[in-house]
Amino acid sequence: MRCQPRYVGPVYIWLNNDQRCLLCNEASEEIRPICMACEADLPWLGDHCQTCALPLPAAGLTCGQCLKRPPAFEQVAAPWTYSFPVDTLITRFKHAAKWPFGHLLAELLAEFLQHRFDEDLNRPDALVPVPLAGKRLRQRGFNQAAMLARWLGSRLDIPCDETLLSRIQETSAQQDLNAEARNKNLRNAFALTSDASVKGRHLALVDDVLTTGATAQALARLLMEAGAARVDVYCLARTPKPGDGV
Repeated sequence: MRCQPRYVGPVYIWLNNDQRCLLCNEASEEIRPICMACEADLPWLGDHCQTCALPLPAAGLTCGQCLKRPPAFEQVAAPWTYSFPVDTLITRFKHAAKWPFGHLLAELLAEFLQHRFDEDLNRPDALVPVPLAGKRLRQRGFNQAAMLARWLGSRLDIPCDETLLSRIQETSAQQDLNAEARNKNLRNAFALTSDASVKGRHLALVDDVLTTGATAQALARLLMEAGAARVDVYCLARTPKPGDGV
């Protein structure tokens, strides 16, 4: 006796589906929901600081801030500058829960990182999302950094460790503050969890945007002081200095 009726009609072939680009809504022949033209027009990060990825006028340079005060993290890897349309996609993912935009950006970031791994970037032992404050997590309903880290981990076959860090103090929104205020705002805001395993590990912090680097610096310092061998930062976009044009 058959549990299902026999079906002799045509079956759905997923390879023939009408994939639409999320940016222009034109048909896309790619598996990802973005056409080649829109992908090429994204604000790809050009020459930048070899440490913090700050946009610079020439390749192979290190910015003055990183030379003067080397950060606790080793290197920032980011594919784009924080400008249109990436800034809009991140905002809609982060503040309007438009997860398809976040997933698309994570897929493209994963391809970018795999290319970097094939060239010169060391693969980390684990991806560590930047923790979100409890109040903001309840309001938003999700941590965008954790979602990005999970998508990246699945795509790159790298473990995602969400158990290492916690945010122990509620802080003001970072985007409303200047660099000095951001550093003060984050003082004692983070802590390692009680069972955190850090010593000797190469860890990569994951976040959506790097602005002044204050959050990344605070977390990287915490991890390095706990014995991490190296801390990198992976993010979707890097902002230029104020007045440099975003």
